[in-house]
Amino acid sequence: MFDKFGEIGSAAEINELAKNMLKEGDIAGIEVLAAENGIDQYDTEDFIAGEVDFLCNDLMAAIGKLDVEHNDLQPKEIIQDWEDYIRIQCQEKKEMAEAVRKKGKSLKGCIGKLLQWSFKNSYEVDKDIVKAAGVSANMVKMGIPGMKQAKKLIMEYYMGSK
Repeated sequence: MFDKFGEIGSAAEINELAKNMLKEGDIAGIEVLAAENGIDQYDTEDFIAGEVDFLCNDLMAAIGKLDVEHNDLQPKEIIQDWEDYIRIQCQEKKEMAEAVRKKGKSLKGCIGKLLQWSFKNSYEVDKDIVKAAGVSANMVKMGIPGMKQAKKLIMEYYMGSK
């Protein structure tokens, strides 16, 4: 996923690296850096052309990281809903965008936290519901967090407990 440059922890670090490569004339390196970090090609071209003096801001860096992780994970259904919530929070809160970009934080890690909660808090589904679903198992358990709980867990994972 972050094969050439490794996981970079902030937009500032990406920009510093990109500026140094630009000074050295390493255009191909900037393009690889941008692609590896999910930075839009047009934004990359603007930076290389000197139209802007940064490759990305905090939001671009966070969304770029989520894009790269999304392509690797290929989330579906509820996991995609959780990812969408993370993206919205990045757009609404600068601190969240910064937190998503931090080294050691990942979409897979966040989903893992939600899955861990799910296993710890699973409960037996009412037998009439199981029957209505056409399931013949003796016992069915479920533990998907509601959106309020999922939002809390997501924020705790990226931002820490508050």
